[in-house]
Amino acid sequence: MALKVKAKEQLIKIGKYADTYRYVMMPELYTALAQDKVIKEAALRSGVSRGVMQACWDAAGEVIKAWATEGHSVALPGLGTMRFGLRAKSVANVNDVKAGLITSRRIIFTPTVDLKDELASTAVQITCYDKDGKEVKRVTSTDDGTVEDPENTNGGEGENTNGTNNTNGGGTGGDNGGTNTGGDNGGSNTGGGDNGGGGDDPNLPGGDDH
Repeated sequence: MALKVKAKEQLIKIGKYADTYRYVMMPELYTALAQDKVIKEAALRSGVSRGVMQACWDAAGEVIKAWATEGHSVALPGLGTMRFGLRAKSVANVNDVKAGLITSRRIIFTPTVDLKDELASTAVQITCYDKDGKEVKRVTSTDDGTVEDPENTNGGEGENTNGTNNTNGGGTGGDNGGTNTGGDNGGSNTGGGDNGGGGDDPNLPGGDDH
């Protein structure tokens, strides 16, 4: 079993490597599995009927949704925990605190140690494509298998699906085309990238994680 990744040669439009072609890596996503298929497989593995599994699935989903929106960190059996958070701008004066400072609401998933270990030990197969879409190389990654901790993202290379990485944390481009030049700890975000602004330090401008 291996994770499939594609490295596609793309023209970078902004940032340090603007107007140059660079190979940008992104996960090669499979088709989304329908809920019915997942429930059917879970029923087969557990030995219970499909109807019972559907009822349990629906009930668990409702409980997780209700408790998470009440502010709890809710366990997802065998996977980790889920909670809601937000990104918001910081202000110096208490009189300036208002709901309008919130830039986005977030769903935060923290995986279990077992799940992280499984991901860390899974091989990564990379297929490289040039700007014309022609396959030019295949390689198996030899990275150290480090799995990012969603609760402690202090630098490291940013993940992008439409841009490039830089080594100060965050990336150039980002999922929404923004530019993040500093990662979660104090980087500025211009253009609406995923990181939403400043970072974890509430004394810095921009979006703070909570």
